[in-house]
Amino acid sequence: MTDNEHKSGPDLPKSDKRKQSLYFPETMLEEIQKEAHRLQRSMSWVVQRAWKHARKEIKSVPGSNEPGG
Repeated sequence: MTDNEHKSGPDLPKSDKRKQSLYFPETMLEEIQKEAHRLQRSMSWVVQRAWKHARKEIKSVPGSNEPGG
């Protein structure tokens, strides 16, 4: 058992730090960067928080192959 396995336990999600490229319009990146600076947080933190707050609404949008989409 590694330290990470021991600390996270069987029921807690492990922190996944895979790199992923995401593409945003320049104006949106500037806004995210300003908020990150204001909050003294990383841009990644801001985007993750935004996702956590918006995911319920986003999941309610029908997919393009679903009825109503």
